[in-house]
Amino acid sequence: MNHIVTVQDAVTAFADFMEPTGAELAAIDAEMPVIRAEMDLLDAQIIVIDRTPCELDERRIRRARRKVLAAHRDLRNGAADQTGGVA
Repeated sequence: MNHIVTVQDAVTAFADFMEPTGAELAAIDAEMPVIRAEMDLLDAQIIVIDRTPCELDERRIRRARRKVLAAHRDLRNGAADQTGGVA
């Protein structure tokens, strides 16, 4: 006969020691402009999934791509400035 028991790890999966550290939260905060830019690009791409993109749609996608590239550049340049070298 097999006994059914709860798994203690599943019950305490969100214990205090499992919370993100300050360094992890700072890293997420530093990457937020990139995340937001990628979400804007995804939104622009989703809009044209089921239709032929018009001129406005194409401009929106190009602008979103440039925003993603700029956010990545700014993130990398900021990391280089903080470490004193090239990221």
